[in-house]
Amino acid sequence: MENVSSHKHFILDGFSELGALRPVLFIPFFIMFIVSMSANSLLLYVVISQRSLHSPMYILMAGMAVVDLSLPLFFVPNMLLSFLFGWRGISLTGCLVQMHFIHFAGTFQSTLLVWMALDRYFAICTPLYYHELMALPRFLKFIIPFVVRNVLLVTLLVSLAGTLSFCAGNVMNHCFCEHMALVELACGSTAINNLVGLLTVFLIPVADFIFIAASYVVIFSSVLKSGRSGVKALHTCITHIVVITVSLTIALVAFLSYRISNGLPAAIRVFTSTMYLLFPSCFNPIIYGIRTTEIRQHILKTLTWEVGDMKSEWVMIKFSIVEAT
Repeated sequence: MENVSSHKHFILDGFSELGALRPVLFIPFFIMFIVSMSANSLLLYVVISQRSLHSPMYILMAGMAVVDLSLPLFFVPNMLLSFLFGWRGISLTGCLVQMHFIHFAGTFQSTLLVWMALDRYFAICTPLYYHELMALPRFLKFIIPFVVRNVLLVTLLVSLAGTLSFCAGNVMNHCFCEHMALVELACGSTAINNLVGLLTVFLIPVADFIFIAASYVVIFSSVLKSGRSGVKALHTCITHIVVITVSLTIALVAFLSYRISNGLPAAIRVFTSTMYLLFPSCFNPIIYGIRTTEIRQHILKTLTWEVGDMKSEWVMIKFSIVEAT
């Protein structure tokens, strides 16, 4: 098939089955977007502003907040405009750029959980060497391989999608440029794209979760042997496990939704893959803020201080008005 017949402009037509009710989706997704932006910004502000939180564990939580803050920005604003004003068009270049940023940022949701698992492993299993092992020069050997893996696989995935000819149609049943949704519109063989897509899934999120699971098996074994001394340190592990369980469940549902697409409504498939990206961005800062005592205390202090400042300013304004009269 010649490239001349290949579409260069696409229509993002996710949730089109809802018809006139489609604009109503603006409300729940806008609320989730605001929750994600404010909760992650607050968590990031607290960790940066409090020197007592400048330890590896909290810095990694701040890193997760950066990922959760940036990921919705790559697709939610466009999606909201599509719901509200029907702006659904996107060029092939814009689609590939959006896909690259979404998938690249998405890979770090699981990769940061790996680094958090390593942090807990060093803290609980090798406490005497914790600060030495978590020092940046030593920890870089755990950072660089994962970053290189994510960059190479996502770049390969998106580059291969960009070489396809899209003559089967230009209406994408999705709200953003998701890899499988774009590949489905290609004419000709997409076997290599499907293979690389599966390899990316197994080499990033699946491999990360296997590594995390193995780490926590060792951690729990160490805690059981050490008795009560390790129970306090285990509290943060439970928080990570909650986040991992939620992320893995949504990821599996989103992945399986494309494998059983014949018997699944398109709207459900679009919803699960959207939630796979958006829900963790809302859920992670809330669960870390609630379950991590130090962060919760500083968040409450920050909010109390802000409210107190507002009250003081209001009193001063009222006093000034009274004096003027």
